[in-house]
Amino acid sequence: MINPVTPWTATVQADIVNGTVLFETTLSRYKLQIHNTGDSIWLTTEWPDAGRITFRLAFGMNSDFEKTSVERNPENIVIKASTRLASYTITVSFPNSNPALFRYTTTFKCLFSFLIPYWPRDIVPLTFDGRVENTSGVIHAKQVGTRSGNLFFSMTKPKNGSVFYFQNLTAMSAYCEASETTVRESVGGEWPEIGFQFPINKTKPIPAGIEYTISDAYVILYEDIIEQDEAVTSRFLDSLSEVYKNIPRPTPTYQDWQAIAENVLDDLNMNKACWTMVKSTSFLTAYAGDYETPAEIMVQLAVLLPLHEYLEWSGTKHPLFDTLNKGLADFYDERIKTVVRWHPDRVDNLDKSEEQKQEMVMDSWYLHHPMLNLSRLAHRGDKVAEKLFLDSVDYVIKVAHHFNYEWPVFYKMTTLEVIKAETSPGKGGEKDVPGSYAHIMIMAYKFTGEKRFLTEAIKALKSLENLGFDIFYQANNTAFTAGALAELYRETNDQKYLDLSYSCLAGIFKNVQLWECGYGYGKNFPTFFSVFPLNDAPYTAAYEEFEVFAALHHYMEVTEGLDILPSLKILIPEFIKYAVGRIAYYYPPLLPAEMINEDVKTGEIQKELWVPLEDIHDGWEKSGGVGQEVYGAGMPFGVIPRQYFMLKELNTFAFINYPALKFRFGKKTVSFQVGGDPQFNAQLFFPRLSKAKVLALKVEVKNNGSYKLINPNKDLQFDFPGGSMVRINW
Repeated sequence: MINPVTPWTATVQADIVNGTVLFETTLSRYKLQIHNTGDSIWLTTEWPDAGRITFRLAFGMNSDFEKTSVERNPENIVIKASTRLASYTITVSFPNSNPALFRYTTTFKCLFSFLIPYWPRDIVPLTFDGRVENTSGVIHAKQVGTRSGNLFFSMTKPKNGSVFYFQNLTAMSAYCEASETTVRESVGGEWPEIGFQFPINKTKPIPAGIEYTISDAYVILYEDIIEQDEAVTSRFLDSLSEVYKNIPRPTPTYQDWQAIAENVLDDLNMNKACWTMVKSTSFLTAYAGDYETPAEIMVQLAVLLPLHEYLEWSGTKHPLFDTLNKGLADFYDERIKTVVRWHPDRVDNLDKSEEQKQEMVMDSWYLHHPMLNLSRLAHRGDKVAEKLFLDSVDYVIKVAHHFNYEWPVFYKMTTLEVIKAETSPGKGGEKDVPGSYAHIMIMAYKFTGEKRFLTEAIKALKSLENLGFDIFYQANNTAFTAGALAELYRETNDQKYLDLSYSCLAGIFKNVQLWECGYGYGKNFPTFFSVFPLNDAPYTAAYEEFEVFAALHHYMEVTEGLDILPSLKILIPEFIKYAVGRIAYYYPPLLPAEMINEDVKTGEIQKELWVPLEDIHDGWEKSGGVGQEVYGAGMPFGVIPRQYFMLKELNTFAFINYPALKFRFGKKTVSFQVGGDPQFNAQLFFPRLSKAKVLALKVEVKNNGSYKLINPNKDLQFDFPGGSMVRINW
C-alpha cells in the first residue's frame, strides 16, 4: 500500500463497478458517467489513454439513494435523488470552454433537523484493475485557511493527466450561517483522499425543510502532466482565469475615496495616538496608541510615498508631508552607512519580545522595503530620499554579496551574523527578497545609469529560478518583484524573466480569497478577491493588500504592449476592480463596532479613527486584534491617483475601476487606454457631476478604427470592455 485510505475511499472503485449507471456522455475526448453506488452519486471521468478520476456529486450520509430521476436539458443534466434523511438536486453543466470544463452543483433539504459529524472528500482517483491506495499523484496547490477553494493536481500512477478543481465557497454561506461552521481548510486533503470536505457540524443541528447548497464545483480536465515549476504556475493562472469566467461574481462597490482621504488627513494630522516625538521631531507610530515602540522608517515611508502621489495629483500641499519628510534623515546610521529600521535615538526602548525588536537586528525584507520607497520618492524628485537611497545602496549590495543572494530571516546589521536562518525548518529564508533586491538595483540603474546595478539585479534573480509557487513569501514584495522582472525583460529581452514574473503572480493569486463570506461578521464587509499577506497568514492585512493593488498597477504599466499571459489580462484588472471597493472596509468607521476585537496585541483601537485595522478574519472571528495600523492609513492617497483623473475644465474628476493608461488631455477632451480583456467590463463614472452634466458628456469607445458613442446606465455609469480606447468630450 503506497497511500493509506479510509473505508469510505477503499470501497469506491468496487462500488462504482457494481453501481447503477444513471447517465453517460462525452466531453471533448473524455468519457463521463454518473453512477448511483448506494450512499453516493459519482461522476466518473475517463481519460482517452489513461486512468479515471471520480467526483462525488452527493453523499447520502447514513442512508442510500433510493429514488433517482435524470432530466436531460440542452444546457445541463438535473438529477433528483432522495434518501431517508434528505432530498437532493444535482445539476451538472458543461460551460463553453477550451480546455474541457464541467460544473456540478448540489443542494439538499433535510427531512428533519440533525447534526453532521462526518463528510468524506469528493474526489477519488481510480484505476481499471488496481487498487485506489496504490495510485500516486502530485498536489501542486490547495486551499490554505480561508483562501479560494482551489485544488490543482496531477495523477502520475497510472500516468493520467491533470485536474484543476475550484469550489465556489460563496454558495455554502447560508449553510455556514445556519450551522455556525466555516469553509476554512475545506478543499485539499492528502492523496488519494482529496477534494472538498463539506463543513461538518457537531453542535448545532441544521433546520429541516430549508434547501442549502452543499457543493458548487468547477472542474477542468487536462490530458498532460506538467512538471516544470514555471509551467505549473502558468497553468494555474490559465486555469484560474478560465474558472473565473464562469463563477458567480458580486457586483463591484464604489467608495468615496476623496472623502476618505480628507478624513484620514484630518485624523493623521491631529490624533495624538498616531504620533511619537523624538527630540523636536514628530514621527508616526506603527500602531495607534503604541507610544513605547521606537519610530520605524518603513512606517514613515508607507504614508509619505502615497501622500506625495496624492498631493501631486491634486495639486495641493499639506503640512503632514513636510513633517514626515523632515524626520527621514534621522534613520541614517553613519557607523554602517545605511538607513536602519528603528530610530537610533530610541533603540533602548525596544522590549526584545521578538527577534527583530533588538538593536541592529534586521528582518531581510525590512531593509529592502524602505529602500524601494526611498527610490520611488527620489524618482519623483525628492532630494532627501535621493540622498538617503544613494548613500545606503552600497550597504545593501554588501549584504547581498555576504549572503550570496539568499537572505535569512533575521541578521545582525553590524556583523551580518545570522539570527534566524529559515522561515520554518527546511523552508529556507525569505525567498522573494532577491526580487526586492533586484528591484532596488533596477531603480538605482534607472537613477544613475551605472551598469553595475543591472548586473547585480541579474545575479540576484538567479535565486528565484525553479522555485515556482515558492517564490512567494510576502504578498506585496512578491507582487513588486513581478513588476521588476517585467522591467528586466524589457531591458534584456530574456523570456525567463517574464516567465518568472508569472510564477510571482501565481503565488499572489494562489493566496486570494475568491469567494464572498456571507456568514457571521463576514456579512458586514466584502471579501471577494481579497489577498493574504503570507502563505500561512490567518487573516488579510490592510497595508499588504494596498501594496499588492499598487504593484499590480505597476505590472500592467510595465507590460503594456507586451504579449503576456492572457489570463493576467483578466485576473489583474478584475482584482483591481474589486479591491478599490473592498479595501476601504479596513477602516473601522465603516464596520459595525461589535465585530472589532476588544483585545489588541499592540496599541489601542479607536473605532471612529480613520486608521485601518491590520487584520480581517473569517466571518466567525472578530477583526483588529493585531492593532490599528497607522502605516496602512495611506491607502486613499495611493488609490486616488490610480483610479481617478482630473477634468480641470469641468472642475471635477472621473473614476474608473480598471487600470487605465496613456492619458491624453486636450482642452475639452481626454482619451485613455483601459487595461484588461474584452470579456470583462470596466465602469467609468463622475461622482460629483449632476445627472444633467453627465448626460451632456460624450463618452466614446474605439471600435474597428472608429469611435462609437456609449450611453450611461441607470446609475449614470458607463460600461465598456477591457482593452478599450476611450474618449470623453464635453
